[in-house]
Amino acid sequence: MTNIFDHVGINVKDVDASKKFYTELLAPLGYRCNFELPQHQVYAFGHHKPQLWIMPGKDESRECGPVHICFATWNRSQVDKFYEAGLKAGAKDNGKPGLRKDYHRWYYGAFLIDPDGHNVEACCHWPPALLYMVSWPAIVGYIGKMQ
Repeated sequence: MTNIFDHVGINVKDVDASKKFYTELLAPLGYRCNFELPQHQVYAFGHHKPQLWIMPGKDESRECGPVHICFATWNRSQVDKFYEAGLKAGAKDNGKPGLRKDYHRWYYGAFLIDPDGHNVEACCHWPPALLYMVSWPAIVGYIGKMQ
C-alpha cells in the first residue's frame, strides 16, 4: 500500500470533538494522534508521521467547507472496521462498505460524514484472491508444497 497523500489539513468547528472522533475512527487502520500543539488546538494523525491535521477554522464562525478524504487500507476487513468504528464514534452513513464497480471492478469502499460534514472514506483496491496470494501464510504454504 502506498499513501495517496503526504498530508491533509482540515479546519474543524469543535477541535476536541474532532480529535476524539478521528482517534476512534482511525484506530482500526492503525493511525493514532502522533503530533500535538494543544496551545494552538492543532493535532495530527498518522502511522509514523503526521498525515491528517485538524485545526480550528480561521474566522470566529469556524465555518469550513466539506472536503473528501480517503484513507488507504490493506484489505476489505479494514474498510469494514473503519465504517463500524466511524458509526460508533458518531459519524453518519454516506455509503455502506461494498464494491464500487463504477470506480473499478475491485474497488471496495465505505463512506461516512464526520461531525463537520466532511466525507471520509476508506478503500481497498485489491481483489480478495490477490490479497490471499500475496499474504505470507499463502507464500510459505506454496513454498512448502514445492519441496
